[in-house]
Amino acid sequence: MVATARAVVCLSLWLSVCQVRGSYIPPKMNKTIQDLLQHYSIPPKERFNGRPVFSKEPLTGKMEKLNIICFLSQGKRVFMGGVLETYEKLIGQMLKQQPTPTPQTDGTNKRLASATAGTGSDDSVRTGLNYILERVQELKKHHYHEQEKLLQELNSLQHIKLDNRVVQSKALWELPWLYEEASSLDDANMLRRRRRRRRRQAWRVKTRPRA
Repeated sequence: MVATARAVVCLSLWLSVCQVRGSYIPPKMNKTIQDLLQHYSIPPKERFNGRPVFSKEPLTGKMEKLNIICFLSQGKRVFMGGVLETYEKLIGQMLKQQPTPTPQTDGTNKRLASATAGTGSDDSVRTGLNYILERVQELKKHHYHEQEKLLQELNSLQHIKLDNRVVQSKALWELPWLYEEASSLDDANMLRRRRRRRRRQAWRVKTRPRA
């Protein structure tokens, strides 16, 4: 009974804090979430087990310290990190499809001479693929480490158990804070565009020829 009362108090505080932080969450949405959480009730020990459905680390770590321009640049880097990861998998698959190297005798060398003439040997192809793979992995390791962590976070979203009642309840519980964060990022992006537009207009006025 005490645990249930504590959970209700925590829920009320959580929703009130989200309501104070900004005007992104309408009162009706707050009330709806509260009603739904009563329906999707779970024991407090499951709600507060330290394993959130959506990790806050990508939003509360280094990325929170970046300004919006750097944030947009980070988005491009995340994309490029995904491209490099795809290349890593692709080249790995190409290596798997290469024939397994076998010891060659004088007889087999003669039989393969005509087949490999002008096309490059399997060994040279394997060597080339390994070299490209090493270069991609080196770039990814030294310059896209943070992006790799973000991609792992994104990939983990695909494995959320959507039909699990505990997950459903905890996701509703976490929604106010995440909704606030998503809305604030969008507002910051709009503010950045307005500032850029004003700078362009000021530059045009400044450089306009005088009559």
